[in-house]
Amino acid sequence: MVLPFQPHSLTFDQMTYSIDMPQEMTNRGVLEDRLVLIKGVSGSFRPGILTALMGVTGAGKTTLMDVLAGRKTGGKIEGDLRISGYPKKQETFARVSGYCEQTDIHSPHVTVHESLIYSAWLRLPVEVDVDTRMMFVEQVMELVELNDLRQALVGLPGVNGLSTEQRKRLTIAVELVANPSIVFMDEPTSGLDARAAAIVMRAVRNTVDTGRTVVCTIHQPSIDIFESFDELLLLKRGGQEIYVGPLGTHSSLLGIKGVSKIKDGYNPATWMMEVSCSAQEVALGVDFATLYKNSNLYERNKELIKELSTPASGSRDLYFPSKYPQSFATQFGACLWKQNLSYWRNPSYTAVNLLFTTIIALMIGTMFWNLGQNVKKRQDLMNVMGSMYVSVYFLGVKNSSAVQAVVAIERTISYRERAAGMYSALSHAFAQVRRNKKRKKSSRDKMDYNQIYLLYLHIIGMMVMAVSPNYPIASLIASTFYGLWNIFSGFLIPRTRIPIWWRWFYWVCPVAWTLYGSIVAQYGDVQNEIESGETVEEFLRSYMGFRHDFLGVAATVVVCFGVFFALVFAFSMKNINYLKR
Repeated sequence: MVLPFQPHSLTFDQMTYSIDMPQEMTNRGVLEDRLVLIKGVSGSFRPGILTALMGVTGAGKTTLMDVLAGRKTGGKIEGDLRISGYPKKQETFARVSGYCEQTDIHSPHVTVHESLIYSAWLRLPVEVDVDTRMMFVEQVMELVELNDLRQALVGLPGVNGLSTEQRKRLTIAVELVANPSIVFMDEPTSGLDARAAAIVMRAVRNTVDTGRTVVCTIHQPSIDIFESFDELLLLKRGGQEIYVGPLGTHSSLLGIKGVSKIKDGYNPATWMMEVSCSAQEVALGVDFATLYKNSNLYERNKELIKELSTPASGSRDLYFPSKYPQSFATQFGACLWKQNLSYWRNPSYTAVNLLFTTIIALMIGTMFWNLGQNVKKRQDLMNVMGSMYVSVYFLGVKNSSAVQAVVAIERTISYRERAAGMYSALSHAFAQVRRNKKRKKSSRDKMDYNQIYLLYLHIIGMMVMAVSPNYPIASLIASTFYGLWNIFSGFLIPRTRIPIWWRWFYWVCPVAWTLYGSIVAQYGDVQNEIESGETVEEFLRSYMGFRHDFLGVAATVVVCFGVFFALVFAFSMKNINYLKR
């Protein structure tokens, strides 16, 4: 391929993974403080070798893969883990590895080709020029057989867009365009029929044939798929290995001491699940893990691990001058590019917002037609203020609610992309804020306050979603704030009439400052008399507490609110992670 890569082996010796004992088990009388999920597993993965990681349900296949790939967010990991003989460091390992998750998480409103361009843009080194990068993307698309789907939108799983099998291949391709040396794949054939699984495994085999180290967890594959693998690491329930070694032609080398050999034509994967279960151990009166550790195969594996754990002569440890392949500016540009595509091609967001805005404009415009030019009474002025307030409040709340669903999807995608080391959380967060930024003019124009108001309510929706574990809770929190801000905005109850012990809430209410600025900018210096004999300016000062000389302060505060909400959103995206593994 146009981009060379350095093959790497991965060795692990006596790997153990444990978590705090769940409260449910403690309540049942379990006395230990820790629950051990992986118990002293050892093995090696090598370039050009396709390894299957198998076991019964609950054996710890995915757990072991997450431990080796550095994807665990909690728990305690012990053991010796090395990359080509050097101790593994997650920061550098993420630059030479890829992880294909079981759930195929991609931005739904970009095409297959754009998904690969985006991944390559952020994950390939800065030394790779644009032409070479695009050529490499084309080669990966051919390798994984995605050329026919180049312009297809990814879509949402089970709703629209790509089929499950096509999404699996896209997941593999998105990792391959990073030019990794080691690739982990979690259940690449899960949920696929025989034909689709065969297509995916052909893509996996093509990947291995490029000389990369590939490891797959897999559950009860067909005979043909199982025989695509070169080696097997078999776990029993409790996280202990009972077979680590080659499979051979037609699984001829596969066997477990004390158990009869596989019958001709019988599925080796099915046979393994049947003979390695706990019931078989009880029936035979043996411990398969102990039998394996007393075997010659175990001794050979330990010798291989020892050999691969020694750095080759003339080699050097992985080193990269920066944490991410690209600069912050490039990360920001790439994230902004994808965000623009994601929002623009989302009809349930853009089209609905456009329709709703048009309907509100027609309703408010016709209801208060020509009212602003005929302010002769107090009620006329209150009606004008009401039209200004209601229009932007409705639109702001609607936009704030609508963006939460989009941010919820993008946040899930960002978990995968950040775990892969594609970009910093801040570059992604600022790209989302910049995508929703609206143009602002002079602070004397009332429409400027309304635009800023719509902007910061938009950002509030994003912020609340960022601090909430899911969309329903975010909607509940946001609706609470909308109600409180509506009460203390200064329109339903003017500030001068709010009890003194609640007046502090008025000053911290962003909607109140926006209403203050938009009304004062339009009517704060009007000297026309109304029916009571006072001017408009005097009425606003006495009844509402609005002063025209305070306009600059109101403008500053409104802008500061927008900046503050944007910073909270960015901070939350960076530091709050609800993905637990």
